[in-house]
Amino acid sequence: MIKKNQSFKYYEAVGRRKEAVARCRLYLVNKTKTALVKEEKVQAGEMRVNNLPIEQYFPRLSDKTKYLLPLKLTASEERFAVSIKVKGGGKAGQLGAVILALARALEKVDKEKNRPVLKKLGLLHRDPRVKERRKVGTGGKARREKQSPKR
Repeated sequence: MIKKNQSFKYYEAVGRRKEAVARCRLYLVNKTKTALVKEEKVQAGEMRVNNLPIEQYFPRLSDKTKYLLPLKLTASEERFAVSIKVKGGGKAGQLGAVILALARALEKVDKEKNRPVLKKLGLLHRDPRVKERRKVGTGGKARREKQSPKR
């Protein structure tokens, strides 16, 4: 789905992991290698998460290799300006949601070329594992049993 607003176009996708939800937009850059994102010029290859540079939001080096993987596989590192809004969950869940959203958005760009590459590494697969709900009568956790009296 291509969205057209004013003078720019973007591809949009949603990714989820645990309690986190990420909405990713890939903005097409013009000849000057910039894109307009809410009246702000953004360079090609720049990634922002909740209006912060992605290096500030996910500072660890291992996180960087994970979120850049979909872009590297499809050779799209300098092709788009990326804007991501993420909410809910913790940092690990948010990172998983960002990766899924990026992969889904890249799939929309060129389905025949990008889908097999992303699918092969499982980047289009939504991880269904979520925290198990707490049951009544347990001592606080989902699978814990109450301590029985010994006397």
